[in-house]
Amino acid sequence: MVPFENSVFIRNHGRGTYGRKLLLAMGIRDITLLAGRAVLGGYLAAHGAQKLFGAFGGHGIEPTAAAFERLGLRPGRVTATAAGLSELGGGLLTAAGLASPLGPVAIAGTMAVAGATHRANGPFAANRGYELPAANLAAALALAVAGPGRYSLDGLTGLRLHRVLTGIVVAGAVAGAAANVAMLLRAAPPQPAPAAPGPAAAEAGTQEDVTR
Repeated sequence: MVPFENSVFIRNHGRGTYGRKLLLAMGIRDITLLAGRAVLGGYLAAHGAQKLFGAFGGHGIEPTAAAFERLGLRPGRVTATAAGLSELGGGLLTAAGLASPLGPVAIAGTMAVAGATHRANGPFAANRGYELPAANLAAALALAVAGPGRYSLDGLTGLRLHRVLTGIVVAGAVAGAAANVAMLLRAAPPQPAPAAPGPAAAEAGTQEDVTR
């Protein structure tokens, strides 16, 4: 929503050149936030559906749970379900711009864990590294700080979460991510994946079980 100070300025000076530029800048910002939320939230919701239901070519919960067990995330079914729900729910909330910053925070926690699973392969997706989770994490944190913008359910309804509730959610996401990363670090160190020989294999490296 438009801050009170900006509303007063626009009402008093909106007909001037600076006022028009301000309105244009605010509109561009909100459209950019809408696009960012739609892309990040949409993709992460789809990844969650892949984990939970096998939708969009995903493996479903049982193979995903087995993969989590092998990584040291135990019990596998519980952690896989939690990851899928965080991605699906967080993605939908982010795309809709509802109850911000719950959606981006849920995504950020999941991406922190996903990045840790790729830590042995380095920072680039060509070597099956943590490039994609890191990019998703950065985008989620940016949206959590920037807010959903006017073109969102929060913006349209005026919904604002209480600061205490927001703090509890953030603390829970941090604690959950930290617990899962700790389990990964206690497990056997992952072996670096072989370098992908070509673009097709590199692309496949970004679609491993733990991030689908």
